[in-house]
Amino acid sequence: MITDCHIHIQPHELLKKPALQLIKDAAPHFDQIEEFSNSPKAFLKYLDSSGIDRAVLINYVAPEVMGLTSDVNQYITDYVKADPKRLISCGGLHPRHSPSIEADIEQFLRLKIRMIKIHPPHQLLYPNDYLNGVKELEIIYRAAETHGVPVMFHTGTSIFPGARNRYGDPIFLDDVAVDFPKMKIIMAHGGRPLWMKTAFFLLRRHPNVFLDISGIPPKALLKYFPRLDEIAHKTLFGTDWPSPGVPHLKRNLDDFRALPLPEEAKDNILSKNALGIWPV
Repeated sequence: MITDCHIHIQPHELLKKPALQLIKDAAPHFDQIEEFSNSPKAFLKYLDSSGIDRAVLINYVAPEVMGLTSDVNQYITDYVKADPKRLISCGGLHPRHSPSIEADIEQFLRLKIRMIKIHPPHQLLYPNDYLNGVKELEIIYRAAETHGVPVMFHTGTSIFPGARNRYGDPIFLDDVAVDFPKMKIIMAHGGRPLWMKTAFFLLRRHPNVFLDISGIPPKALLKYFPRLDEIAHKTLFGTDWPSPGVPHLKRNLDDFRALPLPEEAKDNILSKNALGIWPV
């Protein structure tokens, strides 16, 4: 069962104009993307045509940079009702944009959202800022640990207007992995393109850290992670579609399958590891 663990299906009406314009400029068929954001049925047909069985639909809260508010959580909850076995919800929490983080977490859990997304360059914080007084982050992580909700962190750079890329260095996840050893941590994008070696170190050091290869062109994957077969049991296939530079799901999947990796490694990355994190 092939899972794409990183697809952006989101409410475009919440996006700031510069962010939306960047997506439009990069997408050859934005009208199709717009249709998919409003029609789960149409999107499921697109998954079928691309050879993908399941998709994790990424949403997060980032008012300053992207315009996205906590409304994304209700949006994605309603969206995945079309087929909960194939569509996996990912929502967000933001320490600085919550009058009561406890209430927001309670609501998040009540909606049964299956992953939390933290986007440091867009949320303008470090993943370990609970050590610097942002106690709300610790509350979020404790809840994720307690309730078995994985947390995905954007690592690496972002080209969206207003993004602060210093927050994208994955080394700050070292503290998080140490302090919250029972929390499943997914490093989206593997620190691309500046911090791949750091990401590889963290994967080998921490049992609770996983890699999401989305946003990395499959043909360049073994250049960035030449020892990928060593961490294949902790690696998840993802595309980052329809972000800039990712025009087609099927092309990404085909390019990944063409890599000179053992078939067992490919099966782990495409299917087995995701089933372990999000069982059917």
